[in-house]
Amino acid sequence: MKLELIDYLIIGIYFIFVIGIGFLLKRKVKTGNDFLMSNRNIPLWITSLAFISANLGAQEVLGMAANGAKYGLYTAHFYWLGAALAMIFLGVFMMPFYYGSKARSVPEYLKLRFDEKTRTFNALTFAVMTVFSSGVSLYALAMLMEVVLGWNFDLSIWVAATVVFIYIFLGGLTSAVYNEVLQFFLIVLGIAPLVFIGLDKVGGWEGIVQNVDDAKLHVWKGLDSPTNNPMGVDAFSMVFGLGFVLAFGYWCTDFLVVQRAMISKNLSDAQRTPIIAAIPKILMPAIVILPGIIILALQSKFTGFDLPTNPNGDPNYNMVLPILLQKLYPNGILGVGITALIASFMSGMAGNVTAFNTVWTFDIYQSHIKKNGSEKHYYYIGKAATVAGILISIMTAYVARGFNNIMDLLQLVFSFVNAPLFATFFLGMFWKRTTGHGAFWGLLAGTGTAALTHGLTVAEGKGGWIANIHEYYSGTGQAFNIAWISFIACFVVTILISLVTQPKADEELVGLVYSLTPKQKDSSKVWYKNPLWLGVIVLVVTLVFNIIFF
Repeated sequence: MKLELIDYLIIGIYFIFVIGIGFLLKRKVKTGNDFLMSNRNIPLWITSLAFISANLGAQEVLGMAANGAKYGLYTAHFYWLGAALAMIFLGVFMMPFYYGSKARSVPEYLKLRFDEKTRTFNALTFAVMTVFSSGVSLYALAMLMEVVLGWNFDLSIWVAATVVFIYIFLGGLTSAVYNEVLQFFLIVLGIAPLVFIGLDKVGGWEGIVQNVDDAKLHVWKGLDSPTNNPMGVDAFSMVFGLGFVLAFGYWCTDFLVVQRAMISKNLSDAQRTPIIAAIPKILMPAIVILPGIIILALQSKFTGFDLPTNPNGDPNYNMVLPILLQKLYPNGILGVGITALIASFMSGMAGNVTAFNTVWTFDIYQSHIKKNGSEKHYYYIGKAATVAGILISIMTAYVARGFNNIMDLLQLVFSFVNAPLFATFFLGMFWKRTTGHGAFWGLLAGTGTAALTHGLTVAEGKGGWIANIHEYYSGTGQAFNIAWISFIACFVVTILISLVTQPKADEELVGLVYSLTPKQKDSSKVWYKNPLWLGVIVLVVTLVFNIIFF
C-alpha cells in the first residue's frame, strides 16, 4: 500500500495529539485515586463514549470485519443479541450495586459481597485476560503497520506499545478515557466512508444481495442446525451461549467496560452510561461488519480483492479492512482510514492496560502485599503496573499470530473468565443465601470446566489437547458452547456449596444484594433521564433490526 506525505502527516499528527493529551493531564494526576479511578469526576457524555470506545478496539474493528466476511450478518448477533440487553441490565440493575458500594473495581465488589479469596481468584484471572486482550490489540496494530507502512513487525509492536505507554503513564485512566473519546470519532469518520465507497462500487444493497451467498445475509434463518449457517452454531448456543452467558458476562462483569461507568460523577450518570452507549452500539454493525460483507461482493464482481492466506491455507480474514483501505481509499482519506484503525487498536490496548493496573494495585497488591500504603505509594505502584502490563501485552501479541480470526480467540478467552463469573454475580446479587465458599469453588469449577471442555473438543484445528471427543464447525461455535457449559458448572457448584456453608448476615449485605437494597427513585421525574425508559427505547429499536434482517 502506497502512502503519500499527507497520509504520514495525518498519522503523525494523531500520535502527537494522543501523547499531548497525556502531558496536559499529567499535572492533574497526583494520587493513586486520580491515576487509577479519575477521582470519579468524569462527565456523562465522556463516560458514555468511553464505555463504547473501550470495547471498540482491534477485536471489534478488525475482528468484526473479519467475522463479517467469514460469517456474514450472523455477526450482528454480537450487537443485537450479545450487547444491547446486557448493557441495559447493567445500567438498570447492576450499577446501583457497583457504584453504591463504593467499590473501586469488580473484584473489590466480590470481596464486599463474598470474601477475599473470591476477589483474589477473579482479580488474577481478569488480569490474565486483560493483558491477553491487550496483546491481541497490539498484534493487530503491528500487523497493520507491517502491511500498510511496510514496517518490521517487531519494530511496529514496540513503537505502538511505547505510544500507549507514554499517554497512560502520564495521565492514567483520565488520559485513556479522553483518548478513547477522540478515538471513537476517528474510527467512525475513518471507516464510515469506506462503507459508502464500497456499497457504491458493488451497486448498493441490491449488489450485495446479488453477489453474496444468501446464507450470509440473515441473522436468524438457518439457526436450526450448525450445518445450516456459516457461523456453525445453533439457536441454543447462540441465544444461551452468546445472548445470555457471554453477553451478560462481558458487559455486566468485565471491569474493562464497567470501570468507565464507575468513574461517573454520580449514580444517575453511572446508570445511564451503558444505556446511552448502547444507542451507537446497535448501529455499529453498519461500520464494522458491513465491510466484511462488502469484500465478498467485491470478490464476486472484481479481481484484486482476494484475502491473503495463512500458512495452513485458510484465508486471513483479519486482512479484510487493510485490503479495502488499500483498494478503495485515495491518498489523504487513506491516511484518515489508517489512523482510524491505529486509534481502534490503541484504544483497545489502553483500555485493557488501565483496567489491569487498577486491579493489580487495589485487588492484588493492596490486598496481599501492602495494605496501608499512602495514596502516593499506590500512585507509583499503579505506574509500575502500567509498565508490567505493557511488557506482558507485547509477549501475548506474539501468541495472537496463530489465529486467523482474533474475534474467535477473544470469545474463547471470555468463555473461560467472564462466563463463570456471570453465574457468580447473578447468584450473588439475587440470592442472598450465596456464600463466599460457594462463589469461590463455583468460579474454580466453571473455569476448570471451560479448560476441560476445550481440551476435549476441537474447532478449526484448535483445542483437543486432551482428546477429541467432539468437533465444532467453527471456533465461534466452540466458544459459545464452552461459555454456557462453564456457566452451568459454576452455577450448580455455587448453589450446592452455598447450601451447606454459612451465609453472611442480612445486615452485611445491604447495598450488595437486590432484595436487601433500597430501590432507587427517579428524582428528576424526566423520562429521558430514567435508565429504564431509555433501555426500553433501545430494546425496541434492536427488535426492529432483528425483524428486518431475520
